[in-house]
Amino acid sequence: MPENTLTKSNDTERTLHLRDGRALLLARPLVMGVLNVTPDSFSDGGQFLFVEKAVERALQMEMEGADIIDIGGESSRPGAEPIDASEEKKRVLPVIEALRQQSQIPISIDTCKATTAKAAIDAGADIINDISALRFDPDMAPVAVSSNVPVILMHMLGTPRDMQLNPTYENCVKEIVMFFRERIAFCKQIGIDENKLILDPGIGFGKRLEDNLDILAHIEQFKSLGVPILVGASRKSFINMLHPRQKTPTRRIGGSLSAAIMALSNGADIIRVHDVEETVEALAVYRAIKDRT
Repeated sequence: MPENTLTKSNDTERTLHLRDGRALLLARPLVMGVLNVTPDSFSDGGQFLFVEKAVERALQMEMEGADIIDIGGESSRPGAEPIDASEEKKRVLPVIEALRQQSQIPISIDTCKATTAKAAIDAGADIINDISALRFDPDMAPVAVSSNVPVILMHMLGTPRDMQLNPTYENCVKEIVMFFRERIAFCKQIGIDENKLILDPGIGFGKRLEDNLDILAHIEQFKSLGVPILVGASRKSFINMLHPRQKTPTRRIGGSLSAAIMALSNGADIIRVHDVEETVEALAVYRAIKDRT
């Protein structure tokens, strides 16, 4: 029996295998919708604290064309203070359980805590999205191995609390590539199949404006690692640095779409966004034009 694939293409050369025979095809760009069930995230903190509201938003993003829903219970905005795993689980698990009862859309759990990741997977999550690239919690790597789910490894300098205090690089892109090489080797050594890995260069996570721009301009250098690339530039502050209008993050749609299209044109495979409907529309136009060239 063929796998239940969750994208529309017949090209099965590049596939992320999920549990229960499901799969995500990477033959076209995928859209990951952001769902923060936090009181203090930089863009939508406090909007989806209630389970019903969170699930409603997740189903709305699925209807708008999201391929993955990324659920997080701890803010990773610059200066954010960490919370304990029990509070994080109290926020995310009811949402994952309720969403899974209504939809089979792939769910990623945005956490760097092993107990949260394990509980989320048991509740129905399909992907671990770890901003620390399995570095902060020594128990996260064993959870990733035993669960056998795809893992997103993100680059970040320091921690959310201090990452933007004074980030410096000699060559940002080159240093991130070196970081990813080490992380891929580590994952292979402990038993995580390279085909389960996704790399996120971490726009805004310990990056200056010029670093963010260099990352978006040189996605192809990360592609040389042979692993799918995820980019999350949605609503981030570098957009306001380039076009300062004292706008709230929710009004940075134009810059977010521009960054998404540039990332995709340079080879990104997955785009993590807040504004799913607008992004899916932009990608449809981009792909239609691209197919004519």
